Parts: sequence; C-alpha cells; structure tokens
Amino acid sequence: MSRSEARNSAPPRDTLVNIRVAGQDRDLIDRAARLRGKTRSEFMLEAARGAAHDALLDQTVFLMGKAEFGKFRAMLDEAPQHNEGLRDLMRRKSPWDK
Repeated sequence: MSRSEARNSAPPRDTLVNIRVAGQDRDLIDRAARLRGKTRSEFMLEAARGAAHDALLDQTVFLMGKAEFGKFRAMLDEAPQHNEGLRDLMRRKSPWDK
C-alpha cells in the first residue's frame, strides 16, 4: 500500500496536538523521519502511538513461563488473607467519582 493509499484509508485527523521541543530534538526527529520516508507528524504520531500501546500493554499483559504460571495460579487459588489496607482502599471513593 502506498503512502497516499494509506492516508486515504486512515480515519480523518480532526484533533490538533501541539508540543514545544528544543531545536536539537526537532532536528533529530526530522532526520529520523526522513530516513523512514515519513513527515515529522507521521513519524511522531507513529512513535507516540507505539509508546502508548506499549504503556497500556505493560499494564495488561503478563508473559511468564509454565513454572511461573503454575506458581501464579496457586497464589490465585489460595484463600485471601486479611488485609486492612486493601479493605480501607476499597471503602474509599475513587478519584473520578468525587
């Protein structure tokens, strides 16, 4: 797929995001973008999207071997222990519910 075809099939970009960077950072980004055959915006969006996916996956995907998974399952199957700190946390309102 060519770049123009990719642009035509992508959802419309209707939100503006601005950032201020040091000139040397902009120059570095521009050099890298040219090497990849992308505009600065395309390069930055791709990099930011990748970093965002990684950050979210770091919080939701756990990779482990068979032995570690067995230990993990055993911990989940254990009866819960009394934890007053957790009980207190669960009694509090969430920041977004205040």
